[in-house]
Amino acid sequence: MLQKPFIAVSAGDPLGIGPEVTVKALQNPAVRQACRVIVVGEPHSLEAAGFTPDLAQLLPIEHPNAFAKTKPAPCKWAGEVSFKALQTACKLVAAHTAKALVTAPISKQSWALAGVPFTGHTEFLRKHYGKTALMMFVSGALKCALVSEHFAIKDLHKIITRQRIEQTCLDFNSALKKLGVKHPQIALASLNPHGGDNGRFGKEEGQTILPAMNYLKKHGLRVQGPFPADSLWLAHKHGNFDGLLCMYHDQALLGLKLAAKEPIVHVTAGLRFLRVSPTHGTAFDIAGKNLADPQSMAAALLFAAQHAG
Repeated sequence: MLQKPFIAVSAGDPLGIGPEVTVKALQNPAVRQACRVIVVGEPHSLEAAGFTPDLAQLLPIEHPNAFAKTKPAPCKWAGEVSFKALQTACKLVAAHTAKALVTAPISKQSWALAGVPFTGHTEFLRKHYGKTALMMFVSGALKCALVSEHFAIKDLHKIITRQRIEQTCLDFNSALKKLGVKHPQIALASLNPHGGDNGRFGKEEGQTILPAMNYLKKHGLRVQGPFPADSLWLAHKHGNFDGLLCMYHDQALLGLKLAAKEPIVHVTAGLRFLRVSPTHGTAFDIAGKNLADPQSMAAALLFAAQHAG
């Protein structure tokens, strides 16, 4: 009989909904049947959310200033806790104590207040556990990846280079194969409205995206485009492509959240280990009110268990 894989979970910002969705997901019978979990996080926030030792192993991250005159909002001590929890959980997976990593949401503001030199999980993971870390999202048959991640719109024309598109698409193609797609068909989104309209609304399609596509085709990838994003998501929803390569963050997330019928999970592909997370933030406005929906966190744990190792 196969043993259930161990999954390491960093519980995220202790003042956000991370502890709550972690506990609620662990209470899901399907999750408990699929995997064993090691939770790394601030113990008081987890206990307040209903954590009990029968749900998972707990590796506590203590802090002397925990909950001192603190309401759900970005703060220094919470940033220090969530960053240390991430570092510790990563070490568990890198040492093969756990087979995959699931990360609850952190506050980028809290990390900044704590002096953490990374803007988010992906940047930290790329620095220490895989330079080609790819941000992708999965919801059933819907799959997309990002050429650029957390950047200002005004900077995209400098960031989205031919080389970046080529490397991201190669990584995406590899990730789709690992998810069981034998011969992925990938559609590339355009950057500008109406695909640039033959250069009228921008020249990136002709000067950057098309040359990248030609290179990828020569190397055996099945790629098409660039297509305007407004029509591309509908085509993907109807099964026309195995995955969409989107040029920037909202181009991917807006379409995905409208098209998805199943919980969405965020996957960081190309690391030394599998990392999965829910697709929501800390939600400070509802933290501590028992209102957080655990579906995305449960889906992340189930995905990690299915693909662990």
